[in-house]
Amino acid sequence: MSATGVAAPPATRAPRPEGRPEGRRVPTLLRHLGLAAVAASALLAVSYGLEPFRNFQLATVAAYLCATAGLTILTGLNGQLSLGHGALMAVGAYTVALTQDAFADRGRTGGGLLVVSLVAAVATSVAVGAVVGVAAARLRGPYLAGVTLAVAVVVPALTVTFDGVLNGEQGLPVPVAPPPAALGPYFPYERWQLWVAGSATLLCLVLLANLVRSRYGRTFRAVRDDEIAARLAGIHVARTQVLAFVVSAAGAGLGGALLAVLAQSVSPGAFSLTLSLFLLMAVVIGGLGRLAGALWGAALLVALPDLTHTLTDLLTLSPAAAQRLEGNLPLAIFGSTLVVVMIAAPGGVQGLLSRLARTLRDRWRAGRR
Repeated sequence: MSATGVAAPPATRAPRPEGRPEGRRVPTLLRHLGLAAVAASALLAVSYGLEPFRNFQLATVAAYLCATAGLTILTGLNGQLSLGHGALMAVGAYTVALTQDAFADRGRTGGGLLVVSLVAAVATSVAVGAVVGVAAARLRGPYLAGVTLAVAVVVPALTVTFDGVLNGEQGLPVPVAPPPAALGPYFPYERWQLWVAGSATLLCLVLLANLVRSRYGRTFRAVRDDEIAARLAGIHVARTQVLAFVVSAAGAGLGGALLAVLAQSVSPGAFSLTLSLFLLMAVVIGGLGRLAGALWGAALLVALPDLTHTLTDLLTLSPAAAQRLEGNLPLAIFGSTLVVVMIAAPGGVQGLLSRLARTLRDRWRAGRR
């Protein structure tokens, strides 16, 4: 499909097949809000059925999902490579830490202030993402990868440079208010964390899903497919690429802020270059260009530490060797999984599931004839 065909709206509507009744299409926003309501209801029910640690893990998946969904917009839909999204998550995490600390110093508490801190984290990440996006829009291929790689290295190093504010390698605490008193004195804190992270993530996904289906989503894909054709279609390529970077940075900033709230602390070691590589591999394994694939990638990011810990427990090793193996094994497993997925299912996990669903649907329809 040409970029012109993707970017330009259809001049005429295709004729409806004879015999098919005329029906009203549900607006995209209402459809996505309905799906979000169903997901929120399912999340609410699941939170009561899981033990506290599993609720915390699910909340962590939600936090990573914001970042992987944002990276899916940038890399999958717009074709820009980023090795620095871990640094953008750090920007959001440190912003929410500083904001919550400022509220605590003034004696202000309450759940509404956390919303203000999350909005501030997203706004700061957007500002940083806009600066990086302007530079990235002028670069291609390895030069773009080099710039984002520099961001991934420089941003955590700033915590040491500004030691007086960011407390260096030790990081900052994130004071968070307890669950509302109306939920009762024995309400599990992990369940409250899941509600907070799940609500923010669902809002993020609704906005991103609508963006994908909007005119801006079509321009993202047009620029990814052919920049020259996109220019001929009247699309401002550089502006579109900056917009994609800003949107992606907002998702990463929200994900980093949620991670900081869940851990109630933030340190530069949690947002290293390795995290940026993990995020990129996660969206590729999940299914590049599909928001549903971002979910599989986020789940893999949370499941991988448990898997490596289980594997090291099966081996008889000295404590030092087990620690070294546990530190390096996740990257090896992720890399091996990436190679296998690219050979067996180039469309990632979501592409494989979509292909299986189409096959089953075609067989079911053939059986009815």
